[in-house]
Amino acid sequence: MKSRILEALADIEAGEGVRVLLAVESGSRAWGFASPDSDYDVRFIYAHPRDWYLSVLEPRDVIEQMLPGDLDVSGWELRKTLRLFAKCNLALNEWLGSPVTYLEVPGFRKQIATLAPNYFNSVAATYHYLRMARAAKSS
Repeated sequence: MKSRILEALADIEAGEGVRVLLAVESGSRAWGFASPDSDYDVRFIYAHPRDWYLSVLEPRDVIEQMLPGDLDVSGWELRKTLRLFAKCNLALNEWLGSPVTYLEVPGFRKQIATLAPNYFNSVAATYHYLRMARAAKSS
């Protein structure tokens, strides 16, 4: 499956004109509790060429694809990633902690992880996971 995932990421890079900086498994497969029908939740961070960032317009900053074989691939553009990170969006923290890495520009994860202590908000994190637990309990 890793070769299919790497092929999908290469197709995204070529088709979208982006560079994938980090791609990880984010779902149940990453944490060792996948069921037989679990899909692959590939999450990635990407960057555009310089001129994309010079546009006055705000183009789409997310790439999402549901591919055959239960392959759910979704990525955030780097600037969006950093904005969300600054707001203590916990998805990125989970991506950085994923034990399954499909692709990484050398040193990228380490470099972005050094920012985590500056932006992590334990109160916001507690409420986030408390809301998730309550939602799971009520469903």
